[in-house]
Formats: sequence, structure tokens, C-alpha cells
Amino acid sequence: MRGEHAGYACGAALGFLGDLIAADPRRGHPVAAFGRAAAAVERRLWRDHRGWGTAHAVLCAGGAAAGAALAQRALRTSVPAPLRGGARIALTAATVWAVLGGTSLGREARAVGGALAAGDLDVARERLPHLCGRDPQALDGPQMARAVVESVAENTSDAVVGALVWGAVGGVPGLVAFRAVNTLDAMVGHKSPRYRRFGWASARLDDLAGWPGSRLTAALAVLTGPGRRGALRAWRADGGAHPSPNAGPVEASFAGALGVRLGGTLAYGGRVEHRPVLNGGARPVAVADIERAVRLSRRVGVLALAATLAARPAAGAVVRAAVRRRAAGQG
Repeated sequence: MRGEHAGYACGAALGFLGDLIAADPRRGHPVAAFGRAAAAVERRLWRDHRGWGTAHAVLCAGGAAAGAALAQRALRTSVPAPLRGGARIALTAATVWAVLGGTSLGREARAVGGALAAGDLDVARERLPHLCGRDPQALDGPQMARAVVESVAENTSDAVVGALVWGAVGGVPGLVAFRAVNTLDAMVGHKSPRYRRFGWASARLDDLAGWPGSRLTAALAVLTGPGRRGALRAWRADGGAHPSPNAGPVEASFAGALGVRLGGTLAYGGRVEHRPVLNGGARPVAVADIERAVRLSRRVGVLALAATLAARPAAGAVVRAAVRRRAAGQG
């Protein structure tokens, strides 16, 4: 088990470094390929019914995780023993690189921030949908800056920390399963007329999968942010007020750490929402806070890698014990 942990740790570190250097490719990304496959399954299964949506979520996310498990097993059976360790590291590195999106997140945030700093609201509105699903035409400059900071906070959990947490628990299949669940939520988990029932299972599954990563993200934002006391206070006071059980703690802790006010009125596809204000006593978001949020996100990601690698042996022991208890109960 020590050899497997060392191999995972080396592969995860290489994959994290790969994301820092190369980010996501413009074309041919594995997550995009999964999205196309999930969309094809949706066209076959869609019904305005929770049961069919549950089948879609299980088939897509379960199929992705099973494929990763089979690939991992193939290394043990088809690769010669002297090469097995290197192959395991390579598979882990490639998977971590594929599922992480921290560098692309920062790149897109900075693109919007640069346009806002230059006073080019048209370019900022054109780039904002790369980060979030809000209607950019309904936002002015300060509102777009707020949307970027909120997206950086939430996606630090979704695109970086959550994946690392499930990699620590389940290795390569855990990484793939988390990214599949998170992608399905982005595709069908929103409350539109088409997906209110069909996407229910994907949204709930994403809430469950994202819970540990969001809490670790919030804790690390408190630990590494410029305003530690403010981050902890905002998390405690406002984290539970957000309609999302996972975005709330993360956005609140980022708001407190950066000393800004988040939340409030926003628009999605012509639908206006009035969300609770997070860290309400602070100042509004300024354009310069986008860069501060990106830097905080990067620090959180690095510490999350270290924390999850340190915790992986214990997490693996818990999972193995649970599997043994289940097997004994069935026997």
C-alpha cells in the first residue's frame, strides 16, 4: 500500500504541475468528450421524470468511474511488473491534469478583469460566460467583477479541491467520478423547466460529492487568506444562507478573506434571483479584487494538494475497512 500511495502522490503532483503549466486544451479535452457522451445519453433517456434523470446520472457517472477502474486494473494485469509503477504514475498524472481546472479558471478570470480594467465592458461581457452562466447583458462593471470573484471562489472547490479530495479517497476512479458528477450538474442540474425533474438526481449527487471539498476549501481560505478572522466570521455567519449548500461556505469564506461583499441580486437566463448578501458589512468588489481572488484560489489549491496527499493513507484505510465490513455482512 505504501508503494501505491507513493505512486499516487507522485502522479498527483505531476498532474497538478501539468495543470499549472499547460492548463486545459482548447480542443479535445477529456471532460468535453464526457460531456458529449452524456448529452447523447440524455437525448435517449430524457423524460420529465426524476427516475429517468436518476438513471441518466447513474449511467453516466457510474460508467465513467467504472471505465477508470478498468483502466487502473488493466495496469496491474497487462503491464510488466518493472514498468507498472511508472504506468500507474502516468495514469494518475494524466487523470489529475484532466480533471483539474484551476489554471484555466484563473486565466478566464484575469481575462474578464483585464477587460474591466481597460473599461471594455463589451469584451468583459463576451468572456464572462466562460466562467459562469449569468446573463452578462444584465450586469454592469462592478456586478461583473463580483460575479468573477464568486465564480473563482465556487470553482476553486468544484474544479480543484473537490477533485483532489475524491482522488485521496478513491484514486483515479474517485477523480473521474467527481469530475463526471460535477459536469453532469453543470449540464442538467439547474432549475430550468426541462431539467427541474430530470436533473434532480445529478444536482443532489453533486451536492453530496461536493460537500467535503467545499468545507476544505473554506477552511483553507480562512487559513491562507489575508483576512483570517473575517473569513471565519463570514463563513460562520453567512455560509448557510446561500441556496447552495456547498457554494455558501466557499463564497462566504472568500468574501471574508478578501474583505469584500458578495451575493445579492443576479440574473440567470432572464431569471432574476435575490440571494443573501455574504459578509454584508464589507465594501463592494472592485476590479483589483479579481487578481486577489485568483491568487487566493492558487494558494488554496496548493495547500489542498498537500493536505489530501497527507490524508490519503487514512482515507484509504477507512474505505478498505468499509468495504471489508460490507463484504462480511453480505457473506
